[in-house]
Amino acid sequence: MAKYLSQEWLDEGKDLAQDFPERPGATARMQYVITGGPEGDVKYFQVIDNGKMQESTLGEDPNAEFTLTLTYDDSVKVAKGELDANAAFMQGRMKVTGNMGKLMSLMPLTQSPEYKAIQEKIRAVTDF
Repeated sequence: MAKYLSQEWLDEGKDLAQDFPERPGATARMQYVITGGPEGDVKYFQVIDNGKMQESTLGEDPNAEFTLTLTYDDSVKVAKGELDANAAFMQGRMKVTGNMGKLMSLMPLTQSPEYKAIQEKIRAVTDF
């Protein structure tokens, strides 16, 4: 089991995400900021190229196209599937800065059966 928000957890997610089918045009550099966690704030970034996860790393990406900020509690709920990320955004619980159009272009991916199946696999190997 990988501890939530650890590099090991990010690596597990990246490995599992390789099962995702290629999606031409689904390309983005995303920065995440999780606030108020047990060990303080956590920043990590992910790079997606045509639907394929290229990178998932703790730290900051100066080239990120947008940043998603959530509280630790809400991020756990999203990761566990108890809070839909789209709903969190619409309710103002997930703050977004940067290129909103780029984020919106990825939304169909997060609703696909393949994405949901990978999220289930990630949950199964996560120690929250």
